[in-house]
Amino acid sequence: MAEYTLIATAAMGLESLVAKEVRELGYECTVENGKVRFQGDEKAIARANLWLRTADRVKILVGEFKALTFDQLFEGTKAIQWEKYLPVDAQFPVQGKSVKSKLFSVSDCQSIVKKAIVEKLKSSYKVSNWLDETGAIFKIEVALHKDIASITLDTSGAGLHKRGYRAGQGEAPLKETLAAALIQLSVWNPDRPLVDPFCGSGTIPIEAALIGQNIAPGFNREFLSEEWPWMSETIWEEARIEAEDLADYDQPLEIIGTDIDHRMIEISKTNAFEAGFGDLIQFKQMQVKDFHSDKNYGVIIGNPPYGERLGDQKQVEKMYQDMGNTFGSLETWSVYIMTSHEGFENFYGKKATKKRKLFNGFIRTDFYQYWGPRPPRNN
Repeated sequence: MAEYTLIATAAMGLESLVAKEVRELGYECTVENGKVRFQGDEKAIARANLWLRTADRVKILVGEFKALTFDQLFEGTKAIQWEKYLPVDAQFPVQGKSVKSKLFSVSDCQSIVKKAIVEKLKSSYKVSNWLDETGAIFKIEVALHKDIASITLDTSGAGLHKRGYRAGQGEAPLKETLAAALIQLSVWNPDRPLVDPFCGSGTIPIEAALIGQNIAPGFNREFLSEEWPWMSETIWEEARIEAEDLADYDQPLEIIGTDIDHRMIEISKTNAFEAGFGDLIQFKQMQVKDFHSDKNYGVIIGNPPYGERLGDQKQVEKMYQDMGNTFGSLETWSVYIMTSHEGFENFYGKKATKKRKLFNGFIRTDFYQYWGPRPPRNN
């Protein structure tokens, strides 16, 4: 098998979590802004796509070089051994982006890269006329950063957050990758109860169930690179068999999602059913102030409304007060709340043990962590 430089892209602030996941798959890696680099073969491509919970995509780095002029961009692209990646009938759309680089016209960069690849493939495959582009799709990206051109192939297709279970959603759904990150940043493990008091379309409870039973998040979806001739069906079959063998479907879980909106509860139930957790996760319509539990050492993870719209602010701040009063009585529980509201701790009535900056889409938020006592060890 060939060896590739692979890049798992990550939302800002989640790089260290993606790196941890890559290492858990058995690959050494280096962390950069927005990405994690590692070496791997075709099997690594399949496994990374199936298993990475917090990454956005898995890409192959096919070339990296300095490009101060369009000539340098053309020659650098043409020097890549494209025949190793693209069959003669490949469809290869080219996307681009440019940051702090002399070559700032993205459309020009895209067309130059496309032209260079066409020239290289025509020469490699001894084709004199135009290429057909009727075969498998290979999405290419040219990214210029400080005059360094990085050219990548996207192995994932649809972003990795698209797990395939979301049948419905609310106005501002939490990305599945971010939901998984919130769970991984908490102290939750499958032996502890988990509650999401603002469950919306059920993303946090469903991601927790996938983590709790060690189910690969990409198990029920397809990836762009499955169509590539050099990614054999056997590789994907073996990677899926490995995922099936590692899943622990017998792991009991106590996961509850509540929301004030009965329509969201119905959507959550449908999504949980699609994910295969119809009987495993409980969803209830409830206001946060009505929540109580006689269980110990539970974990609350929530993404409440932020009060971004002025009319909602007072209502949201009152809800934060209710949260402080309600969760304060759960003495052994740990609480994790993500919000962009800078006065959250004042209204909640308690300073967080720790805060972590995260981005929910383009919204800068803080992840407020209130650590409860550790559960006693079972002898």
